[in-house]
Amino acid sequence: QRSGTWDKGKGCDSFGPLGPWLVTADEVPDPQNLDLWLEVDGKRYQNGNTKTMVYKVPFLIHYLSQFMSLQPGDVISTGTPPGVGMGQKPPVYLKAGQTMRLGVHGLGEQTQRVVSA
Repeated sequence: QRSGTWDKGKGCDSFGPLGPWLVTADEVPDPQNLDLWLEVDGKRYQNGNTKTMVYKVPFLIHYLSQFMSLQPGDVISTGTPPGVGMGQKPPVYLKAGQTMRLGVHGLGEQTQRVVSA
């Protein structure tokens, strides 16, 4: 159970751009009912809602706290709605120069441009 990489792989330094602001709990009445979306170069690949999460937020906190220290202010990156690139037929992977835009209804949007390493 502790050998999986999906959730742990999102926690490395410099991964998961956030912001430019975070919201407090009083600004999100129900974290299990947030609409999410993602586009690449204007094409919508993902639409979803946190109510369809396989594991709810309290369970995720419980599970993660068994193998890492969680501190106030920590951000837990969770799963993603259906439509990820590797699940496309054929698979679609990001390329340098592409632009990703994503958002959470009522909370905001962010945009990233893909660069080569």
